[in-house]
Amino acid sequence: MKALVYQSPGHKALEERPVPQIKEPGDAIVQISKTTICGTDLHILKGDVPSCGPGRILGHEGTGVVVKTGEAVTNFRKGDRVLISCITACGRCEYCRRAMYSHCTTGGWILGNQIDGTQAEFVRIPHADNSLYPIPDGTDEEALVMLSDILPTGFECGVLNGKVAPGSTIAIVGAGPIGLAALLTAQFYSPAECIVVDFDQNRLEVARRFGATQTVNASDGNAAEAVMKLTGGRGVDTAIEAVGVPASFITCEDIVAPGGTIANIGVHGAKVDLHLERLWDRNITITTRLVDAAATPMLLKTVQSRRIDPKKLITHRFKLDKILDAYETFGHAAKTQALKVIIEA
Repeated sequence: MKALVYQSPGHKALEERPVPQIKEPGDAIVQISKTTICGTDLHILKGDVPSCGPGRILGHEGTGVVVKTGEAVTNFRKGDRVLISCITACGRCEYCRRAMYSHCTTGGWILGNQIDGTQAEFVRIPHADNSLYPIPDGTDEEALVMLSDILPTGFECGVLNGKVAPGSTIAIVGAGPIGLAALLTAQFYSPAECIVVDFDQNRLEVARRFGATQTVNASDGNAAEAVMKLTGGRGVDTAIEAVGVPASFITCEDIVAPGGTIANIGVHGAKVDLHLERLWDRNITITTRLVDAAATPMLLKTVQSRRIDPKKLITHRFKLDKILDAYETFGHAAKTQALKVIIEA
């Protein structure tokens, strides 16, 4: 089968690999229909994720068809159309019982990280009963790919951890796919103001269409000052970091109001300064989280009811044999105006 393989920092290739086989009774083999590229994949390629070693097939998102199941799988059978969760969960360990599925002792975020992932023609899914979701008839598979990771990540790590509430003021620093997913799902809670900060004017215009009430272009280096001006000098109740670089987290530190919350989403590959000399008396909360995908069933219902339309995040489409072109497009988003790319296997 064809598969996109991480070779070393800065290097990847489309290779021929053996079709995966059942290893454990709870496994399922899924033939990929559609997958995508995540910003986390770019972090891996930069060397920011040491748990992912050379030779790994990347990808942790997608939809497909079950072609084989282990003897312990009871919820799925050959021919079922499924949504693949980015998080693998046994459902039995201490962390799973606390709904912290990302810390499952035999799972968590392992697809495209510690085991081969979804940017291939086939993938092995451990703990399939708890890590796959049936695709309802008539549901758009491209939209559902957004539910593998970015919608639950934006919602759980940004909106829920950020304690977004009716009438509150929020700022999302970073208008990439994750930041826009946080913007879409934040509107479940009717915040009064949704300010989005980014360097890319095209993405800020998209954020306006997605519901941002104000946007700030950070290219002049004065984003924090602009946000403070928009809030009358008070700051924001929730500052969501959706990039994963030191400057964006420091912006969140600069704009959070007393009693507010900084909710980190971004994958950080470098240290960030925590300015406690300015924050020690502000009654703020800082949260970190890896998505647990516990909200996926709820988000699936909102997509079915057309409460949100994650397909709006898709800007480009490629075949699997053109996945290197897809990476080039996704990795140069400022030039290509890419948000999410769909890759059809």
